[in-house]
Amino acid sequence: MTSKNTTNLSFVTQLRSEIEYRDTGTFNKVLLKDQACQHTLLCLAPNTEISEHKSPRNATVNVIEGRGVLTLSGQDIALETGVFVFIPANAPHSLKSEDKLAFLLTLSEKVDSN
Repeated sequence: MTSKNTTNLSFVTQLRSEIEYRDTGTFNKVLLKDQACQHTLLCLAPNTEISEHKSPRNATVNVIEGRGVLTLSGQDIALETGVFVFIPANAPHSLKSEDKLAFLLTLSEKVDSN
């Protein structure tokens, strides 16, 4: 996993050039992390599943290429190139790729539960 902490520096990359697929499972690369957000590129081989889980952070998914299904709070959302999804903190979600699937996952700072 590569990580670039550039809190006070600009950062530019071509997302498609960062994509790497494994024969099975997932490949993830933290592209940028600072005090407010973490931006991670996730690349899933076909038919890869990420089981249902929750996160204490708000998240966004921005699909770069491929196809899959995100199940968010019981609702199936078709993932394909260009789709953008906001996932609220603590919302149950899971994911399954249909083809190779690459997306940028952005996690916000932790949401205060009080």
